[in-house]
Amino acid sequence: MDVLSTAGVAAGERLAFWREVSSKLWVPYELGCERELENDFEADVGVTEFGPVQAALMTSTRHTVHRTPKHIRQSDPETFKLVCVERGGGRVAQDGRCTEFGVGDLVLFDTSRPYQAEFQEHISVSRLLLLGFPRSFLPLPPRELRSLSATRIPGARGIGALTSQFMLQLARHLDELSPSDAARLTTLTLDVLIAALADALDAGNAVPPHSRRRALMARIHAFIRDNLGDARLTPDTIAAAHHISLRYLHKLFQQDGHTVAGWVRERRLEQCRRDLADPRLAASPINAIAARWGFTSPAHFSQAFRAAYGVPPRQYRAQCATVPTVRAH
Repeated sequence: MDVLSTAGVAAGERLAFWREVSSKLWVPYELGCERELENDFEADVGVTEFGPVQAALMTSTRHTVHRTPKHIRQSDPETFKLVCVERGGGRVAQDGRCTEFGVGDLVLFDTSRPYQAEFQEHISVSRLLLLGFPRSFLPLPPRELRSLSATRIPGARGIGALTSQFMLQLARHLDELSPSDAARLTTLTLDVLIAALADALDAGNAVPPHSRRRALMARIHAFIRDNLGDARLTPDTIAAAHHISLRYLHKLFQQDGHTVAGWVRERRLEQCRRDLADPRLAASPINAIAARWGFTSPAHFSQAFRAAYGVPPRQYRAQCATVPTVRAH
């Protein structure tokens, strides 16, 4: 992930620097903030590209942006931007609509038409995930898509909530993605977006069945990862959270060559293995680590860990502790 930041830039030059960064990274637009806040302006962004999708995790103090017809004539990449808020919030206006958005909410806007956006006045710092992708990648009617610009898709309920969970988890792990991980996320991320937008339009039939299935699986996987530490996470609770039958949930996993319980167990074991190898957690009891990731029986955890990795958890931790640390010079 490439990171750009105002850190190290003189206070009086940060706005101009960020204006240039924004123009090159996204699209040209007017960028400004209140005069009394200019010397305190700070921003940074981490950028990952997977295929045609650009994911940017931006943290910034308050400012405003305004993309005008003149800017569009200067550069029009014909892309949509989707904002998902991790911290803070703001408002965006386009096509005669203005909406406020907060943590977890999704907002779509089209860079080919004028828009204005600003952060909330009472929040000093906001953190946003911005996804950019070609308009041509959305198999939805253009006229209906236009009706979604500057419309808030609530992140607190329904498909919007499940999509938001997926997006926020993506934001938290952007810096961990390898090139191969990023490549695999291209189709998956677009499928999730398509399903959320189609639901907002009530145009589910416009989405290909395979895209709906992949989007649903992505949301289910995100939900499971967010709840791995809950010992009450079962196929029943997973199915209920996604408003599908238990039978259909099992069918979805079987199509990928997995069982629901098996997939959950594998993710839990992965987290336990990571914690056991972490020297910062060397003082944490093995049973506590297992419980943290949803294993209620120490004996069952030890047996499952040995079956997965060939050694008991205590031996694995000891092996990791003997591996020499390579120091950077």
